[in-house]
Amino acid sequence: MPGTVLLLAASPAGRGCLVDAASVLPVLAAVAPGVLSGTDTANVVELADPLEPQAVLTRLRAAAAAPGPLTVFVTGQLQLDRRQRLPHLALARTTPSTVRYTALPWHWVREELRLRAAGSTTLVLDLHADAETWERLRTRPLDCGRHVAVYGRVAPPPSRRAVAAPSYMKAVATILRSGWRPPVPQLHEQALARVGVEGYADLVLASGGGAAGVAGSPAPRPPYRPEGPRPRTPDGPGDADRRADRDAGHGDPHAAISAAVAAGRHLDADALAARHSQAAVDAHGAGSEEALHWAEVRADLAMFAGDPVRSCRTWLGVAAARLAAGQPADAPAVEAAVDRAHHQWGQVRDAVLARDLGASLADLRSRVPGRREGALDHVRRQLRQLQAQP
Repeated sequence: MPGTVLLLAASPAGRGCLVDAASVLPVLAAVAPGVLSGTDTANVVELADPLEPQAVLTRLRAAAAAPGPLTVFVTGQLQLDRRQRLPHLALARTTPSTVRYTALPWHWVREELRLRAAGSTTLVLDLHADAETWERLRTRPLDCGRHVAVYGRVAPPPSRRAVAAPSYMKAVATILRSGWRPPVPQLHEQALARVGVEGYADLVLASGGGAAGVAGSPAPRPPYRPEGPRPRTPDGPGDADRRADRDAGHGDPHAAISAAVAAGRHLDADALAARHSQAAVDAHGAGSEEALHWAEVRADLAMFAGDPVRSCRTWLGVAAARLAAGQPADAPAVEAAVDRAHHQWGQVRDAVLARDLGASLADLRSRVPGRREGALDHVRRQLRQLQAQP
């Protein structure tokens, strides 16, 4: 059965432009339709800097109604409307004051894809966010629907007067131009590797949507955990059973924590996680998988609460504990912890604290270089800049 591909690249004209979205289309258009789709043949629809949200909706609806696999490549920027504070994909005529009328509401994308068969839909995203939207996404991840596989990144706003390049999507397109489409999770990891240290501040999106037939990791657990820059791996052998045993008879604490985060009760969420963390330490020891799991939960909760210092410090502790327990430096859980610490360190604005944490991160990076080239050099370079500050 032929597939369907929708290529959408959009950004505002003028000073409000954060990313040169349309520059990626010639590279994507040079890829054979079947390679874009991962099927023998495919129908490709291209939208370059569209003007009207209704026109985009019409094309999206037609693509969603097509039988067979659907792959949607979206490059652009996210902004919030002033009334409801909901994320929108900015279009060519969008300005901060006209988002509600001239941009595509992101929940339209979710709704149009909602009724598609599980495992049949993949979103590949390279999005930049303005400052307001970036702060929102740090506590409320972009909702693409539970049955949609989502891969890509959301980047913070570029420096003033700069227009960013869609480097993640260009990397995807360059890989696909070889004529072979690897499984999407593998394609995603290869693209991240090509983006390199430029992407350490990004929010990385990687979820199989919990859908059958989609290669890659399951939707993250617990549900509130962010899709940050980490190797996206399923639980190890026995992890699910151990968590089930721990939660049996008491209800799933992850659900209660998730609800607290959604309501903005970050202190309550962390207090609940802290109680389970102490119980795991008492029952299994500080270096056990149970205790380390709860440490990871608390690190993510700190990130959602807007406390990158605590989050970074906790991830550093998790990485050190795993290494001390004899786990190899290239173990996915070890690399994940160091990558998450690196990501959170990039959010620390206090120079004194950043220098202190950076020294510990540099030490860990020398032992756990990770899979993205130049990670240790990036830490050392940032540390030199911090040390030059008063």
